[in-house]
Amino acid sequence: MSVLVLIGRILFVAIFLASALGHLTQTRAMAGYAESKGVPFAKVLVPGTGVLLGVGGLMVLLGVWADLGALLLLVFLVPTALMMHPFWKEQDQQARQNEMIQFNKDISLGGAALTLFAFFAYVEDLGLTITGPLFGLG
Repeated sequence: MSVLVLIGRILFVAIFLASALGHLTQTRAMAGYAESKGVPFAKVLVPGTGVLLGVGGLMVLLGVWADLGALLLLVFLVPTALMMHPFWKEQDQQARQNEMIQFNKDISLGGAALTLFAFFAYVEDLGLTITGPLFGLG
């Protein structure tokens, strides 16, 4: 079971670590895109969310307070879905469909992050982690 949980953690965080890298290396382009979506303070938020994604992703991957790491990812995902992918505002059907897909992806990943938070905070023997959970639900 421990190996399966580790493989799941690796697969889950791959998208967040890649995105963190993009936020931190392509800050200007990503901030411009965020500004075009109406995100305030995009030049500050883009690198900040890059750090949030990197830290949260590494915490889940390495099993260092993985429950907190999952919450950090959730804190990124829900506002991002709402601010960056408001499909309901799109008039063009193709653009609406693309934004809806991205919105649903972020919300689904948020649900998975919340589930992982509960799992990490509840299960006593996670195996293959550096620390135990920060929060205890069990």
